[in-house]
Amino acid sequence: MNTIAVRTGKVVYVNDDTLIKVFDEKNWSKSEILNEALNQARIEETGLHIPKIREVGTVDGKWALMMEYIEGTSLADLMRQNPEKFDEYLELFVSLQMEIHTKKAPLLTTLKDKMTRKISQAELNATVRYDLQLKLRELGITSVVCHCDFKPENVLITADGTPYILDWSHTNQGNPNVDAAITYILFNLDGKHEEAEKYLALYCEKTGVEKNLVLKWVPVTAASRSTRCHGEEKAKLLEMAKSVEYLNIA
Repeated sequence: MNTIAVRTGKVVYVNDDTLIKVFDEKNWSKSEILNEALNQARIEETGLHIPKIREVGTVDGKWALMMEYIEGTSLADLMRQNPEKFDEYLELFVSLQMEIHTKKAPLLTTLKDKMTRKISQAELNATVRYDLQLKLRELGITSVVCHCDFKPENVLITADGTPYILDWSHTNQGNPNVDAAITYILFNLDGKHEEAEKYLALYCEKTGVEKNLVLKWVPVTAASRSTRCHGEEKAKLLEMAKSVEYLNIA
């Protein structure tokens, strides 16, 4: 097996045409790993281009997911390598997110339920948590597939130009504007502020959604995401969660 990635609590290998994600039991529970496999299987059923789960098993006594290995270049790498094509790649990126939002997967956990739980665990004072929970009550019952970690690193382009969408471990069903708010946050966390604004402008142009209807969810999504982050990234998310700039958006 060839190691292709080492991340916190997991190592990713390739063996022939199979990608193998091996999880460290100190960082990942059995239920979390099985839930990731289940989420990905449910997204497979929508018909989106994603790597297909082949097996859930163990490697050297550790839980592992085996899935189809897709060879290609990430959209993030293409954007870095060809800055003159950034707008073209961003157009593709937003179109793929809009395609995700046309799909339904009724058995996925709802974004509202997940964020309600996560906000109650966030390292924020009780008043801020209460305000965020109140804002969350405004969330409608839209129940389309939301990737919830959609960024250029999670889009792979094959040699024939086919885009595959990776990493469905955080997927939920909910409001697409919340999913867009998460993507906006991810660009900013990576220090790509100009790209974040370009992304938001294009998303709103293509969907006909007003920017405020995305930005109003920044504090809620930042607070929710902060519970699975550490260090500087967590600090930035907690600041976004408390930001008057976003909290005052109606």
